[in-house]
Amino acid sequence: MQLLNMKNTIAFMTLKKPAAILSVFLIIGSLTSLAINQLNWGLDFTGGTQIEVGYAQTADLEQIRKQLETSDFKDAVVQNFGSSQDVLIRLASREGVKPSELGDAAIKVLKEADSSAEMRGSSYVSSSVGDELTEQGGLAMLVALICILIYVALRFEWRFALGSVAALTHDVIITLGLFSVLGLEFDLTVLAAVLAVIGYSLNDTIVVCDRIRENFRKIRKGESEEIINISLTQTLNRTIITSLTTILVLLALFFVGGATIHGFATALLFGVVIGTYSSIYVASLVALTLGISKEDLMPTEIEKEGADQEPMV
Repeated sequence: MQLLNMKNTIAFMTLKKPAAILSVFLIIGSLTSLAINQLNWGLDFTGGTQIEVGYAQTADLEQIRKQLETSDFKDAVVQNFGSSQDVLIRLASREGVKPSELGDAAIKVLKEADSSAEMRGSSYVSSSVGDELTEQGGLAMLVALICILIYVALRFEWRFALGSVAALTHDVIITLGLFSVLGLEFDLTVLAAVLAVIGYSLNDTIVVCDRIRENFRKIRKGESEEIINISLTQTLNRTIITSLTTILVLLALFFVGGATIHGFATALLFGVVIGTYSSIYVASLVALTLGISKEDLMPTEIEKEGADQEPMV
């Protein structure tokens, strides 16, 4: 299936300088925001109290959120678990207030609005656990990038490996920058989305790299930039179809999925868009800047035994 019937090659690399300037601007802006504003860490990382509440009837999550917000629990995270009558509420820690007292205060507020509300369980996540999750999450992304660097270097060529890792780092930094600039909550679901963005962007980049290598070996004449343009044009239909189908699903999650996975859908939506851009203008541009050429991608010729011997008379 082809959405676009392209007979002529699109000169993607003619925009390499504007694309490089845009990427540098976005990365600097993201790093600046991360340094100044940092991330709005969720309870998974900061620690807090988690209570399970049961209702006699189906629980209205929006109404529960409003009840808690009006009673100075503006940071409460409310979601269903198990059934529509069971609600999970997470509350951030407060200085000088015991976790048990915090949970009791929240239940008291809910009972005033609905007498059937009852606490069925509570737990507390300490800040030390949150720090450990932060460290492990960062380590997971670092290990993923190192493994990708090694794989692409062995599978293709080191210039493509550096281009792929540059594209993935580019996507992660800018996605984190979006959450920092907008002040969106960063919890474990968003971390999972960031790791998924790495996988999505890598898949797109590998397809592009594979086509570039194939065309370098197949097209006998042509400069490196021209062959990269041909390869990007040939994979454009596939890139558009993959991105559009993914975005349609994510839009449904964003608008219908509810507040619980709103951050997850936001990170993936933005990540898919920025990942598609980076597979075209970051990975390929880095490889081109590092001097990728036909000679680097030609298979090594194995000399046959006795080929250099003179024939016997």
